[in-house]
Amino acid sequence: MIADIESPRLLLRHLDPRVLRYCLAGDLTAAAELLGTPPAAAWLDEQALMALRLDDITQDPAYAPWSVRALLRREDRVMVGHANFHSLPGHPYLGAYGDVELGYTIYPDFRRQGYAREAVLALGGWAAQAGATRLVLSIAPDNLPSQALAAGLGFAKVGQSADEEGVEDILSACWPLKDARS
Repeated sequence: MIADIESPRLLLRHLDPRVLRYCLAGDLTAAAELLGTPPAAAWLDEQALMALRLDDITQDPAYAPWSVRALLRREDRVMVGHANFHSLPGHPYLGAYGDVELGYTIYPDFRRQGYAREAVLALGGWAAQAGATRLVLSIAPDNLPSQALAAGLGFAKVGQSADEEGVEDILSACWPLKDARS
């Protein structure tokens, strides 16, 4: 079992292959039993991400601790979003931008409450303890809330990429991140 990453208000709980398989199969009772709470309805819409991360773990079991995690609110274990690292540290696609890229999703009912900031800080600290101190985010230029969050944490634009999903700014920062709120 992979340990939770803890922050003041969140538990970042690893979604192991069994949970991913149960969610993909629609067996929400079994998924909830392993997760310790029912998966969020919005998470169940992320079938492509579940399948991708399940495949990533199957291809390279060392990726598992870096894979997708449920963001659970500590007070009631409600799933407010999910976060993950896109690869193991040092993947060639990162080039000189950084050691590891992270991503996060906060579900609409829980946005603007500081959960994304808290998740990025928790993941960044966890990655730094593992030796990955240069963090990367890819954010659409028009995603103003995420752009503001990144800037507030000290991320700076170092490039831009385009794929089938559109254009994204590539931002990088070194741990420890600046936390404009502290």
